[in-house]
Amino acid sequence: MKGNPNGRKLHVVPFLERPNVVELLQPGSFATLDNQPNDLPPFQVIHCKGGRCWVRQQSWGRFVHWEVEHHRLKSA
Repeated sequence: MKGNPNGRKLHVVPFLERPNVVELLQPGSFATLDNQPNDLPPFQVIHCKGGRCWVRQQSWGRFVHWEVEHHRLKSA
C-alpha cells in the first residue's frame, strides 16, 4: 500500500491480478467467436449470465442454441 496526499492508503494491483473486463453483449446483438472462420456468419446473442452466453445462428431456428464462454465472444 502507498500513501497519498489525502491521507488515504491506495492499494496497487499488479497487472496480472486485475480482473478481466468483458464486453457487454446485449440480447439480440451479434457476436463472433475468437477464432471464427470468415465464411461463418456472426451468432445472435440470446442472453448472457455467469460468464456464459447462449447464442444461435439465424438459420438454426428459434429453439436451437449453443452455450459459449463469454470471453470467447466479441461483438460483430
